[in-house]
Amino acid sequence: MQYTCKYLSPLGEMLLASDGEALTGAWFEGQKYYATALAVAHEEKSLPVFEETRTWLDGYFNGRKPGFMPLIHLQGSPFRLAVWEMLQKIPYGETVTYRDLALEIARTRGIRSMSAQAVGGAVAHNPVSVIIPCHRVVGSHGSLTGYAGGLERKVRLLNLEGADLKGFFVPGRGTAL
Repeated sequence: MQYTCKYLSPLGEMLLASDGEALTGAWFEGQKYYATALAVAHEEKSLPVFEETRTWLDGYFNGRKPGFMPLIHLQGSPFRLAVWEMLQKIPYGETVTYRDLALEIARTRGIRSMSAQAVGGAVAHNPVSVIIPCHRVVGSHGSLTGYAGGLERKVRLLNLEGADLKGFFVPGRGTAL
């Protein structure tokens, strides 16, 4: 069984999901791939992990670097799980490119190359927005592309973290808008 609760963030309402023990999802209302990791059979319930997640999100949205992580259980392909693990290592207030992540995946797998687009697909399907910081991934040429929660939210999250956005731009067109 999965459980849900709502969280009202400064960037809009979020839906939190849990397997009863750990967080399994956190999505902004209306974001791309909204609640795709949520089982059809679920119910709204108050759980300790939701209280921990609210505490984490409250601190984060008040401009504090969280000092802990709620327990998270992720389900996905080995490739997606590897990408999501790498996302969790991106330091607060910093950015990496899809290409950087692709190069690191290739290196860890002992292969010559990895598609940045494949990495982008895994990043886009991250089921735990904000906490697993997919908003910190940017295009190789300074494009702030590719955030399932919307580019406006991505910019606001990066600004909240004090990321240096000089040299970055919002693309005029593309699939990630």
